[in-house]
Amino acid sequence: MEVRVGIIVGSRSDLPYAEGTLEVLEQLGIGSELRILSAHRTPGPLEAYVTSAEERGIRVFITMAGHAAALPGVVAARTTLPVIGVPLPTSDLQGQDALLAIVQMPPGIPVATMAIGKPGARNAAWFAAAILGLADRSVAQAIVAGRGRLSDDVLRDDEEVRRTA
Repeated sequence: MEVRVGIIVGSRSDLPYAEGTLEVLEQLGIGSELRILSAHRTPGPLEAYVTSAEERGIRVFITMAGHAAALPGVVAARTTLPVIGVPLPTSDLQGQDALLAIVQMPPGIPVATMAIGKPGARNAAWFAAAILGLADRSVAQAIVAGRGRLSDDVLRDDEEVRRTA
């Protein structure tokens, strides 16, 4: 499977949030790679990864960050590829600080911002798929099928509840 989504987290402690992202991308048949690179602690390796990504087939980035949440903005400053930011609830402010840092990017350096935490991490994968689906019919079809499975799950639950009520 061709790698088209680069997922970047700032530390090992952020990995549990990336699990849902990886799961959704796998279900949709989209190749991805996961890296631990910090905007503050490893700026050189981060820049090298981001600036070489497009030639390696990356078409969109998903970045996850808590606290100061500089990672999504630093990535967006180094590429013109789409960047999706996921604020993480890893600080005493439970992600509110990260949300504000990610959503308040300066004009010309956009970062699409998802919800805080695991729901945002899963939706980041769906949003990356939507971006890729604009140019790849098979991804667009995988999104339709994936949403159909989500709908089927709800209807199955509804049927079960109605039978037991």
